[in-house]
Amino acid sequence: MIGAFNINYRSGEPIYQQIYNEIVKEISLGILSPDEKLATVRELASSLGINPNTVAKAYQLLEQNGYTYSQVGKGSFVADNSGRIAGLQERAMNDLKKDIKTAYDYGVEYKTVISAADEIYYGGGRKDD
Repeated sequence: MIGAFNINYRSGEPIYQQIYNEIVKEISLGILSPDEKLATVRELASSLGINPNTVAKAYQLLEQNGYTYSQVGKGSFVADNSGRIAGLQERAMNDLKKDIKTAYDYGVEYKTVISAADEIYYGGGRKDD
């Protein structure tokens, strides 16, 4: 099942895209495993308080991009994305290295870079503090 996530109605990002991004994130983090059944469109729409068509649009996009597959009468399931996720992680690390190099070139201090990483990963506080 899909973990709890929040929809930001004030964001300029469409709700279906937010749902798509959250599910891809849960797949990338291993929260959702290959062949795991997703919530039905109605279940997810009800839990988020949104129109089922919005969820259906996100699910269609997930399937089009190979993150999920559907079985008639059974629902939507997580596809085996291990190769895809590894590629995304590698690309993210390459982008991160470039951005850190740019920050270094512009004189951003190391502890500022680490603080930014802590903010993303831990909400601003280190887990080992």
